[in-house]
This record gives sequence, C-alpha cells and structure tokens, in this order.
Amino acid sequence: MAQHFSLAACDVVGFDLDHTLCRYNLPESAPLIYNSFARFLVKEKGYDKELLTVTPEDWDFCCKGLALDLEDGTFIKLAENGTVLRASHGTKMMTPDMLAEAYGKKEWKYFVSDTGMPSHPGKYYFYDNYFDLPGALLCARVADSLTKQNSGQKTFDFWKDIVAGIQHNFKMSAFKAYRFTTAWNSSSSCAIHIEKKNCGLYFPEIKRDPGKYLHSCPESVRNWLQQLKSAGKILLLITSSHSDYCKLLCEYTLGDDFADLFDIVITNALKPGFFSHSPSQRPFYTLKDDEEQESLPSLDKPGWYSQGNSAHLYELLKKMTSKPKPKVVYFGDSMHSDIFPASHYSHWETVLILEELRGEEGEKPEEAEPLEKKGKYEEPKAKPLNTLSKKWGSFFIDSVSERENTEDSLVYTWSSNKISTYSTIAIPSLEAIADSYF
Repeated sequence: MAQHFSLAACDVVGFDLDHTLCRYNLPESAPLIYNSFARFLVKEKGYDKELLTVTPEDWDFCCKGLALDLEDGTFIKLAENGTVLRASHGTKMMTPDMLAEAYGKKEWKYFVSDTGMPSHPGKYYFYDNYFDLPGALLCARVADSLTKQNSGQKTFDFWKDIVAGIQHNFKMSAFKAYRFTTAWNSSSSCAIHIEKKNCGLYFPEIKRDPGKYLHSCPESVRNWLQQLKSAGKILLLITSSHSDYCKLLCEYTLGDDFADLFDIVITNALKPGFFSHSPSQRPFYTLKDDEEQESLPSLDKPGWYSQGNSAHLYELLKKMTSKPKPKVVYFGDSMHSDIFPASHYSHWETVLILEELRGEEGEKPEEAEPLEKKGKYEEPKAKPLNTLSKKWGSFFIDSVSERENTEDSLVYTWSSNKISTYSTIAIPSLEAIADSYF
C-alpha cells in the first residue's frame, strides 16, 4: 500500500456501484440473495428442501477471502504464503489433525508462488464480496446435503447448477420481466397489476421495496462528489450491473439527478474483463432504452455506455484531460473484479472499500429487549456479513499451530496480503474520505 496518496493529484476519479457508492442493508439483502438461489435449486434442479431453511447461526459460516474447491466441496482460508490456515468440508470445519493430514504445510495446489495469485480459475471460486457470500453458505450446505444423501460422497458436480441459478436470477432480461403498474378506477380505488415471468426472486424484491434492501447515500458523499466535479475532476461510474438496475440503484441512493454527477457511466462492464481484455475482445456498445445497440470502434465522447474496455476509456481520458498520462484512481469493493485488475492491468491507483475495517465486530448491536417485549412472530436477526466469523476467525490475520508446548504464531492471511499489494489505500466506506472534506 502507498505511504502517501493524494486524491488532489488525480485527474480522474472512478467508482464501482454495488457496495461502494450503493451500500446494501446486509441483514436483509443477504437472505434475499440466498433464497433467490436456494429456491431455484430446489424448484428447478430437485435439491433438498432443507436448503430453504436457514438459521441465524448458519450465517456465521460467511467470511470474505474463502476459496471453494469446486471438485470436492471444500472451503479453505489461505495464509499469505499459500498454505491452508483453516478448511471445511461443506459447513463442517476440519480439525487441526484433519487439516495437517489433508494439506500439511504445503502451498495449496492452485497457488502460484511467483505471483501470489491462484491459478486454474475453473477449479475453484473465491468469495470476496457481499454479493457472493450468501452463495458460499448455500454451496457449503449443498455439499453437506449431497454428502449425507450419498454416503460420504467425495467429488461433486453442483457448480453448474449454481451458475444456472446466477443466470436465472441476474440475467439482463430478468429485471425487465417483472413490472408492476398502479391504476385508479372510477371509485378511486387502487388496482395494482403485476406482470411477472421467469424473472427469479431477486429483482422483483428489490424493485418492490428498495428501501428495505438499500441504504440512501449520505449527504456528505453526495456533496463530496459535487466538490470533485467543481474541482475539475472527471468522474466515472463503472459497474457490472445492467443499465436498468444501475438506474434504480442510483436514483434511490443518489437521487433522480445522479447522472449529472458523472461524466462517463459504463454499465454491464463485465469486470474484471473490462480491465484485462483487449478492445477487440470487449468493445463498447451504445444504449437505447437500456438495450445494447451498435458496437463502437473507439470511445470518442463522454456519455452512457455498456461493456467496453479500459484501454479505449483511457484514450478518451487523455483527450478530456489534454494530458498524455492522466492519473486515475478507482474505488471498489472487490479484489477480484475491481482492485487487482485495475491495478495490475490498467496501472490505476485503487481504493478498496473494506467494511471489515470498521472493526470486525461490526456495527454496535442494538440494546437487547426482554423476550416478553419482542413481537410474538419476530424472527432472530442474522449475523451481519461484515462481522467476525467464529468459524473462520479474522479476515486479516490468523494463528498457525506450532510444536507442542509452544505458542501459536500469527500470520497474515492471503486476502490481507493482496490488499497491501494491490490497493493504494483501503477505507471502510466512502464516508471515511467524504467526511474529511467538510
């Protein structure tokens, strides 16, 4: 990480949207994501109905920085040197003896020492953001279920069904497939017409009640964005969300005039490919009514676009700033999709939004009410995803068992090492910077 970083020295300031500019109400959004996939697996793929029932205690399994071995259903937590610190088969944590037998002190089989990055991405999946974590819990419970049904099954092939669930719930057409309109009849009574076809659970719920799942943007952040514009900075919004969903999020969190804050908006960016792919592999597209139109041989002017690549974007930024090497900083919450590719491929400065920096115990719990005062049907709340996992320990450091009669030693996790390597700085939220401006 940089010893010194000056935002004032940057010509261009870019932002991711989900969990960066737009923060979600995690105790509500996490169960929604989980249920979206679980219902698909049970209804469409015939998985056990037990997957539909989740207890508050189950959410303790969720922890950023875990890798899922797609072949054997094992989750692992890596040290910075590539050795395995903790592991579970499904949700069942391995004992120290089981861990030593399975992994010893060797590097994980997909770890590459010279880069410090895993190889063979089709063999594993890394969970590094709050959209992913409910899927980690679901995959672990699927592994539990299949192991129970098939008497100790060792290898699995459920990942294709998880991918199908992602496509079902988050495909571009799913957002448009759910519509509701309000009409008034002659007696002044309200009639609501709902059109819902093959659109999953996620988008209908967000559209129905965005306030339940989204936090409004703090006034200090909006004022900060306006101040950056006034200071002559070029502001970018680069998100992998589709155009229509991006508008819903931005209108709720930033206001109806959100587009005035940004010089360039890029939706369906398909990160990390936006940074790593060549212009011929990933051209920009124009948009009309949120639908992609013609592909562009280059990017010639500010505006709202879809897909694209950082190389063509940077050429436009050169023209807009009249500088041969404009300095760009990009804010994002995902190491895999935002920070690593923006730093490694595009050589941008990067700011990681890491809510765990608030303190791994998370936000202060509400004062407990006596049981007799709680509502009869009030369900216990799930553990927020940004709080410490009892199963997996700290996101930043962990202990390594040494010889008998010696104290355990503390080591940095793989995730912690990647933060220090690829992010210029890390902050718990945009407010951490915005509040210091006023």
